Amino acid sequence: MSVLSDRDIAAALQTGQIKIEPYDRADLQPSSVDLHLDRTFRVFRNNRYPFIDVRVAQPDLTDLLSVDDNEAFILHPGEFVLGQTVEWVELPDDLVARLEGKSSLGRLGLLIHSTAGYVDPGWKGKLTLELSNVAKLPIALYFGMKIGQISFLTMSSRVERPYGSAGLGSKYQGQSEPTASAFFEDFQAARRTQQPVTDDAR
Repeated sequence: MSVLSDRDIAAALQTGQIKIEPYDRADLQPSSVDLHLDRTFRVFRNNRYPFIDVRVAQPDLTDLLSVDDNEAFILHPGEFVLGQTVEWVELPDDLVARLEGKSSLGRLGLLIHSTAGYVDPGWKGKLTLELSNVAKLPIALYFGMKIGQISFLTMSSRVERPYGSAGLGSKYQGQSEPTASAFFEDFQAARRTQQPVTDDAR
């Protein structure tokens, strides 16, 4: 597995192997492409449920809100919200991508993902950001600011079932807004596949 260089990324974008829209050549770095923060955020509402239950749907756990072009979104210390990239990203079935934060923002205490830095082959959609402020002061975030960078790695071979394939259980293919967790679907799928125990099997 090897990381694509700037010239290889440029070539893949030119041929359509990788799709990033919108794309500005100025965002191409030595081994990655800079991505930007969109205007929509999904904010957690702590007063609606006594706790987060990963087994069940909790549709009112978060609210979706947007900011204007020059309006700041204030992320307070210890706060966690979902954001997304301006860019729509599509990957072929022989590349995997990594989403990482910008060093300059990390030095201010801003983290852009907790565990979701991995982008599967076959992915199509905007990338949800898991935004956390680990600093002692609030951080102002703005629409269109550079928020992270995406790098691309070649795989040993093409995958048999790219992300989004039928039967794979891909939950977020084609997302165009910050998308709340659908982890509860895993529990529902497990219940459907479990067979009841008969008297003979006991």
